[in-house]
Amino acid sequence: MFLRYNGGVNKTLLEHPLPNNKIFQIIEGDITTEKVDAIVNAANSQLEHGGGVAWTISQRGGDIIQSESRAWIEKHGEISHTQPAYTSAGEMPSRYVIHAVGPVWGDGDEDAKLRDAVTGSLRVASDLGLVSVSIPAISTGIFGFPKERAAKIIFSSIEQYLSQNTDASLKEVRLILYGQADAALYLDFWHKYKNQI
Repeated sequence: MFLRYNGGVNKTLLEHPLPNNKIFQIIEGDITTEKVDAIVNAANSQLEHGGGVAWTISQRGGDIIQSESRAWIEKHGEISHTQPAYTSAGEMPSRYVIHAVGPVWGDGDEDAKLRDAVTGSLRVASDLGLVSVSIPAISTGIFGFPKERAAKIIFSSIEQYLSQNTDASLKEVRLILYGQADAALYLDFWHKYKNQI
């Protein structure tokens, strides 16, 4: 599947089949152009989208994303690692944005918090009856989580969720990485991860 991004294309670098016709993919590209049911935003607990992936998603989707995010906070309060929020996707091609709070490196218990953020995002997608979701490498940007350590947690969390929730609507999970360097790095991390299990 090929999609436009910054003069290039979103391209599939790896496709890994899982039980019951579920698929995990590693994609190089721009998450805001993904034609999936939902994209995952690496958010903060107040859903103020001021930096990193969150800022990009908010800019591309339009003012409605920040507006709906503030309405969510007013109704439900701050979001946690285990309970992501969701809004519409505004002007982006996906239907929803799932807002997951990843851990800030150094705050403590980061591995468990990242696992909760990934699993929580997949659970929200399933609860919404969605089939496909694209997720970034949560917390590895401005939150400072070491990339290889995060990769192992993200890979194992996705595989475990899809393998254990065989009756869930979710069939396709795409880990999307912006730029060739990060994409190549995570592809290498994947091969190391598969060789260790």
